[in-house]
Amino acid sequence: MNANPSKAIQKVKLEFLRPGPPHNQLLSPLTPYIALCGEDGPVTVQMPFEHRQLLMRLRRLRYDSDKNPAQDEQRQAEVRDMGEAIGRVFSQVPALLSELGSVFGEAGKLVHLSLSLSAFELGLIPFELAVGMDGFPGSGSPLFLQTRMPITITREVRRGSPLPIKWDRPVRILFAFAEPEGLNVPAQAHLNALRMAIEPWVKVRNPGQSKERVQDVKKILTVLPNASLKQIREACASTEYTHVHILAHGAPLENSGDKRYGVALCNELDGSKDIVDGERLAIALTARDASGKMKFCPTMVTLATCDSGNIESVLTPGGSIAHELHAAGIPWVIASQFPLWMRASAIAAEVLYHRLLNGADPRWVIYELRQRLRTESFGTHDWASIVAYATVPADFEQQVDAFRDKQIRAKFEIKFDRIDELVGANEDIETTALAPIACGGEVQSLCKSIRADLKAWREEPEAVVSSKIKSERLGMSAASEKRIGIAYSLFADSQSDDSSKNKNREESKKAYEASREFYREALETEPHNYWVITQYLSITATPALADEPAFKALSKNYGLWWGAARQITEWQMRQSTGESRAWSLATLAELALLGIAYGGAGYSQKQAKEEITRYCKEMRALMGPDAFPIFSTRRQFRRYIRHWPRDQWNEIPQAALQALGNNSMEEK
Repeated sequence: MNANPSKAIQKVKLEFLRPGPPHNQLLSPLTPYIALCGEDGPVTVQMPFEHRQLLMRLRRLRYDSDKNPAQDEQRQAEVRDMGEAIGRVFSQVPALLSELGSVFGEAGKLVHLSLSLSAFELGLIPFELAVGMDGFPGSGSPLFLQTRMPITITREVRRGSPLPIKWDRPVRILFAFAEPEGLNVPAQAHLNALRMAIEPWVKVRNPGQSKERVQDVKKILTVLPNASLKQIREACASTEYTHVHILAHGAPLENSGDKRYGVALCNELDGSKDIVDGERLAIALTARDASGKMKFCPTMVTLATCDSGNIESVLTPGGSIAHELHAAGIPWVIASQFPLWMRASAIAAEVLYHRLLNGADPRWVIYELRQRLRTESFGTHDWASIVAYATVPADFEQQVDAFRDKQIRAKFEIKFDRIDELVGANEDIETTALAPIACGGEVQSLCKSIRADLKAWREEPEAVVSSKIKSERLGMSAASEKRIGIAYSLFADSQSDDSSKNKNREESKKAYEASREFYREALETEPHNYWVITQYLSITATPALADEPAFKALSKNYGLWWGAARQITEWQMRQSTGESRAWSLATLAELALLGIAYGGAGYSQKQAKEEITRYCKEMRALMGPDAFPIFSTRRQFRRYIRHWPRDQWNEIPQAALQALGNNSMEEK
């Protein structure tokens, strides 16, 4: 599979239309529907189901509690027959086969079939069961399970303008489960799945800090046991959740003689069963301010609830729970259109949240989830129960890539934060913290893990074809090796045994050398990247890589590089605003310090201090004292004092720290 799935997805949209309102229309083979797909003209298709007949056939797909699903031949035959009937519907649309044929043969490519349905009665049809007909990929096999040409299917409510979506928001998950009147749900299994999914982004604590660790978890995951609708509404109104996971039983709900399915939550007053329909749940999940404008809206809602994707009745406006949530403005809703085995629901929670939080494209995740359910929920059709309502804007791939990049970097930061804590790198510059010998194994393990992850990241296809991405990831690898070098150096200082001390110092020097080589490779890949040039010059001037004779020769060997870096950065700064300008100022401040090494005899410490003070003060005024660029710049200048001290520049970094002021982020 492609390492970056967002880059290998071909979207195909299939739309079914008919005249009249979306509700109060029964299925009939006599009803003509207009099918639109690709650039071809519209075609007329008929659905091969009488409404009453389809309802009876759908009931046969419900699991019988006293039968082993693997031995229920009647249900299995119904799954096959209905899948073939739906496959014949797809085969009535020549443009669909043409669109699929244009992708066939492209290795690692996923086809995203987006099904736009306006008629409620079409929502009753389990299109996810479709079997490929002749000419389709994997003909004779379930269309959305076959592997010759992976295809994933989502549904979409037809609307005038696309829903706004911001995929790369900081992750906050709300997990609400309900067990009213003795109805049991696998809450612990789902909680374990969510807890394991967020683990790479939870701060690592020392033994005995369980209370602090619980608080760290709560920053990402909120749990509402025996949840009522009021509790869910209050939680969503007070906190911006990106994901909401609801675990509860589905239950029939009658309103004015019209039967639908709802979610069995707990009554606020006595804990009894409160069957909530999609409209009420949508209101609770989409918090609005006094003017009626949406305040918070989750990006994705996952419903581990039987029949949450089941429309059941088409007589009055309103569809299934999932349909209602999507229609209310929630971009992604994943639900079950049939009863779902408890084990399958836990597998779904595990696959969805583990893959999504790691930055996988949700369309690939849904395809993978069907594969997993087919293999691990043997004898069931749970793989076809999964129904996804989805909005995919034009820039969705870029949003997914940005989120994935952010998650990868955050994962590295968690590991480095732990390393820094173990070796004392988080301590203030005036103090000396020695790491205990017992921490050596953990430090080495973390460093090995970071290097393996970085190697895989550098080797992904997009880093091969894009010089910008390749340079960025090489630069990230270089910065990581630099931090590993600092960690090993501090760890060596904590050793009393000369052999261990020398071994860790050697590891530190190797890391510094690897950092320099990564920066050099990044610079060769993208020569105009001013940050990379600056960091290459910085690492080259450190005491670990340049003794006194080598340091004195830097101006002669790299003085022109330093001048070029200053000029490129100044040009970039003139065209930049906001955070981009702040980073340019930070680079100019560091280049001013490095002028001591590369600026030649005409560049004085006084000049360096004046320039650094000016740049840093402008940064602080532009971004404020708590912005990340300020924190990052302070951390870099502190390294020159604590980790890379030289008589030539010892006083200069302090000028930067004074100009930047105190930063509350630094104390965290």
